[in-house]
Amino acid sequence: MKAHEKRRPIVMRALLTRPRAEAAELARALAARGIEALIEPLLDIEYRDGPPPDLAGVQAILCTSGNGVRALARFSDERAVPLFAVGAATAAQARTAGFTQIASADGSVSDLARLVCARLDPAAGRLLHVAGSVVAGDLAGTLRGAGFAVDRTVLYEARAATALGPECVEALCAGSIDIALFFSPRTAALFVRLAEQAKVVGRLGSVSALSISAAADAALDTLHFRERLIAARPDQTSLLAALDRLVGARQPV
Repeated sequence: MKAHEKRRPIVMRALLTRPRAEAAELARALAARGIEALIEPLLDIEYRDGPPPDLAGVQAILCTSGNGVRALARFSDERAVPLFAVGAATAAQARTAGFTQIASADGSVSDLARLVCARLDPAAGRLLHVAGSVVAGDLAGTLRGAGFAVDRTVLYEARAATALGPECVEALCAGSIDIALFFSPRTAALFVRLAEQAKVVGRLGSVSALSISAAADAALDTLHFRERLIAARPDQTSLLAALDRLVGARQPV
């Protein structure tokens, strides 16, 4: 935010459960909406060491998260190979990293598979899926079924948090969290377990849960939130649109 710009008044406080790098980027988008962020990463990203992935004969790189882009950028200076991203946020990270040929599926892993099938030829070379140690969906299996040769290289691990931090617990107990954002079934399920462990499940009645997908929302079934909302599409743009509607609904007329 520039010095001459006025900061919008705080209208809501959001709990961000994403890994720290993504949460920091999201917090800036929320600040522009007058939403204060409490960052509570439930997954800690650890990049692996080792030789860079072999890009010889690769017609395209597939990235299903911004962490995959960051990991690849650490390992390789190659930026000219076409990169197919699952969504707009991952594509934006690819642009920031300097990749020059980027296509975004603007959706889910299934959308990414459809985009690859529509744009690429199985005979033109293999695909490289840059991923973490845990993946959602079966992108490689789907594309192999369509005739593509797909290699998956694991460049990072997403380690689960073992407890909610004291600031998060205090904020939930004080009722100062208005909304919690969930970007994957894994983080949603982890929040359930850690909330039970911290004995704060009874404090969620004033919190709205906003999930990026129906699968992430389903992982919250055992908790009793004020309300549970799902983005229209599984991407950050749609999630922020749902958040804007929620904020607007709560503003006095």
